[in-house]
Amino acid sequence: MLRKIAFTMFTVEDATRARGFYEDVLGLTRGMASASGTWTEYDLPDGGCLALFRHPDPSVARTAGGASVAFEVEDLDALTTRLRAAGVRFQGGVIAGPRCRMQTIADSEGNSIILHQLAAT
Repeated sequence: MLRKIAFTMFTVEDATRARGFYEDVLGLTRGMASASGTWTEYDLPDGGCLALFRHPDPSVARTAGGASVAFEVEDLDALTTRLRAAGVRFQGGVIAGPRCRMQTIADSEGNSIILHQLAAT
């Protein structure tokens, strides 16, 4: 029986560059990680885990864009302003739904990240 998502995993080509993006740009705190950069985890305060994986065999091709993760954010506008100033690549504009707003960005490895803000209740 499936109970919950254990983690979302992105494959990365450059672990140092990817860690820099998630830690320095998005402000996540690194959790369990291998010294070699093959595996890095980021546990989020309200639940969920993002894992970065660099395959130890460089001949194994990475398939870009196959997955994305959505992070819940408190202030989409403020975060968007900060990320634009940091040179983050945006994918399209803000999408407004009946209960939320979303903006998609790309990480340093080309993976899609959805920034999701629930409407005030």
